[in-house]
Amino acid sequence: MAQVMIDIAGTELTTQDRELLAHPDVNGLILFTRNYVSISQLEALCADAREAAGKPLMIAVDHEGGRVQRFRQGFSAIPAMGRIAQVYTDTDQRATAARELGWLMAAEVQAVGIDISFAPVLDINDVSEVIGDRAFSNNAAGVTSIAAEFIAGMHEAGMAATGKHFPGHGSVVADSHIAIPVDDRDKQTIFDVDIPPFRELSKKLQGIMPAHVVYSAVDEMPAGFSNYWLQTVLREQLGFDGMIFSDDLSMHGATVVGDMKARSDAAFNAGCDMVLVCNDRAGANALLAQSLPDTSGESRQRFERMLMSKPVLTLQELQKTERWQQVQRFLD
Repeated sequence: MAQVMIDIAGTELTTQDRELLAHPDVNGLILFTRNYVSISQLEALCADAREAAGKPLMIAVDHEGGRVQRFRQGFSAIPAMGRIAQVYTDTDQRATAARELGWLMAAEVQAVGIDISFAPVLDINDVSEVIGDRAFSNNAAGVTSIAAEFIAGMHEAGMAATGKHFPGHGSVVADSHIAIPVDDRDKQTIFDVDIPPFRELSKKLQGIMPAHVVYSAVDEMPAGFSNYWLQTVLREQLGFDGMIFSDDLSMHGATVVGDMKARSDAAFNAGCDMVLVCNDRAGANALLAQSLPDTSGESRQRFERMLMSKPVLTLQELQKTERWQQVQRFLD
């Protein structure tokens, strides 16, 4: 079997949703704001999805904080990561805030039955508006130090951490959701400016998501389809042994490769362990109707390490704990 992550349109599973989740190549489900009405509904949806899958299912969400937080009502309002350095100038206070916010985000997400939030962002806050204050800092040292604490907090809650968007999305203006960004900086600049957070934190991360960006001085393919970026740099030079997720193959930045099957093949061939197909049910159906490459034993082990590592409290129970109540002071 391959490893494909899909999405659903509503707040309950349709018959077709159930059929797709039961497909042997579907091992992941990503949720969006449209899938959320209430805590109880979300808990029921996650449980129903796992039952429909009939096999281990990774449920994920983009719940970084700031403008990228899929669930609002009933959840803590996590600030944008760039706010941490702005608000806390003292090094110790900044570290504490980052660790506690990482724990809070992860604990709340897992409390409703979701395995992972695709976090943290390890991009540098430079010219990219789609990144902006999603980044911890405008320099590699700042990103690395604050993100390390945020990751530690995630781990304390029992959540695996996924760094994105390798090797760095911050230095291109174009948004890969709607364009094909090209970063034309020289190779040495990219390695000096953008790579350090991924290099320094590679042993702390269980997952990494590459960018749909073409780094033209390095490779003609976007990073998520590049054997050089994923194998030579990420696996060999950085020694990363965690799970590599493609970014959403429905994004415009992926269209340079061809149709959905071509994108999936290119991502798997480059070294992705799991591909995401979101907001394109026709594309997902077409992909899953075809033969996909089998997942290696190593990929399955990486998948298993991404799942919730320990039982969690319900959100209502979590909100009664002293730590949850104390961490509220770090919210905007």
